[in-house]
This record gives sequence, structure tokens and C-alpha cells, in this order.
Amino acid sequence: MADKKPTPKKSALGRGLGALLEDSPQKEKKQDLIPSHPSAGIYEIALEEVQVNPFQPRTHFDKEALQELADSITVQGIIQPITVRKLADHEFQLISGERRFQASKIAGLEKIPAYVRTANDQQMLEMALIENIQRENLNALEIANSYQRLLAECDLKQEQLGERVGKNRTTVNNYLRLLKLPPDIQAGLRDNKISMGHARAIINVEDVDRQLAIYNKTIAEELSVRKVEALVKALNDGPEEKVTDKQQGLDPVKKYEMGKIQQRLASHFGSKVQLKSDGKDKGEIKIPFRSTDDLNRILEILEII
Repeated sequence: MADKKPTPKKSALGRGLGALLEDSPQKEKKQDLIPSHPSAGIYEIALEEVQVNPFQPRTHFDKEALQELADSITVQGIIQPITVRKLADHEFQLISGERRFQASKIAGLEKIPAYVRTANDQQMLEMALIENIQRENLNALEIANSYQRLLAECDLKQEQLGERVGKNRTTVNNYLRLLKLPPDIQAGLRDNKISMGHARAIINVEDVDRQLAIYNKTIAEELSVRKVEALVKALNDGPEEKVTDKQQGLDPVKKYEMGKIQQRLASHFGSKVQLKSDGKDKGEIKIPFRSTDDLNRILEILEII
């Protein structure tokens, strides 16, 4: 009787990391065969046994992008394993890779390849924050919050933080300053209504009302970073104007613009012009004169005589 030819293995190319694991000697391993304290290695674990990361720096996941990743996973499988720590038998906690984890659930997978590590809470926080900062497309506010948590909860100094994330101290400080902005502006930065460049310019204005006014003007007029920087510079360099009771209700940017117009009028007429606004697009212009000759001079400028 002729020997039965062995059935050739199917190629795992193009089927993702899960396919490679299926073809490896670990294929027959059951979940309970993962050692209690596994050495560094990749294992296939059940999605239902993975807890989300309580230290996750990312607070918002784009649903459309997650669906696109899920579609890719359906076709290609998981290319890069997630990273977890083992809490107990059949119980793991995510360190990094939450987008892949969530997309795998959307794709209907039951198991996922994972790199299993051991870590205490502080080590896990540090690993989660640093790995996400380095690998994920976090927005500027999420990075700033991650830096702040590393400083506060991992007891790091700015120099040590810079070394951990591969950034110099100035860059780290620029991100941390974003956390001093009012909540509305932070939300706009988070939602990509403004860029980090806009936010860095606005934070150079000390008055919160002016910050918010510039923020709203930036969005309404779709100002570039350069224009916002110029506006902030003009606000900071401009002279302090005396504010009348009627002008108290003006928004700070409008107040500044009215002040600039008043300066131009004063320069044009050679007189101390007063420009007042009620905040509702109404107001008055006062041009004082010291004598009849001074009045005639002003009238000539107005081309009235």
C-alpha cells in the first residue's frame, strides 16, 4: 500500500498575523496553557477576556476610521498584535492597541494576537502613555494630557519625560501650556476646529475673554495661524485704551479694532478723536476743535468747505 502523501500547508501570506499563528506549533495551544507568568511572546487570546485600558490616553475614536480598520482586518487579519498584561487566568488588560482591539470586535473576531507582558499599575500607565504617544495619531490635547499624567502619576521631571518620548523640553512645555487654555478652546483643539499652531498663538494672550474672542473669530473667519499670530501680537503690543461704560459690553477683539480705527482717525484729523460704540453696530464719532481756525481745518479735511 502506497504511503499517503502529506497534505501541503496553505500559504499564510496575506492572511495576517492570526493566520501565521494558526500555522505555528502554538496552533493546538489552549488559552489555559499560557503560563501564569509568561515570558515575552505572542499568544492568541479571546477578545472577551481582554479589559480596556483604564489609563488609555485617547478619549475619542473616529467611528468611520474604526470601521475602515475593521474592514481591513476582515480581509488582511491583524498585522500588528496588541499589547496586554496578564491579570489572572483568562483575564488580561490592554496596554496598547485599543483601535485594533475595538476594530477586531466590529469585524466579528473571537480571538486576537497579543504580546503579553507583566507590569504593575505605574509601569502600565507609563507604557500605555508612551506607546500611544509614539505610535498612535493622538491630537495635541491628548498628547498634552498624556504628558501631564506622566509627570504627575509617574513622578517624572520634564527632562526625564522628554527622554522617554524623544522630545526636547521646549516641545514638552509647549504641549503642557495647552492645558491652561479655557475649556471651550481645549474642546475646539480636541475636535480639530483649530490647530496646535492656533492654540499656541492664543495662549500668549493673558486675558481669558480675549482668548475666547480670538478663538471665535478664528473659527468664524477661518483665520490662518499666521493671521492669528499677527492679531495676538497687535493686541499685546497695542496701547491700553480707556473703556467707557458703553464699551464694556463689546467683545475684546471688536474693542481692539475700534481702538485701532480711533487711532487712525486721530492721526488723520490731527485731533484727539473719540469713537464710541454701543456694541450693537451703532455709535458716534467726536472730533473736538480748539478754535474756529481748527474747526475750518477739520472741515477742509472733510471737504465740506
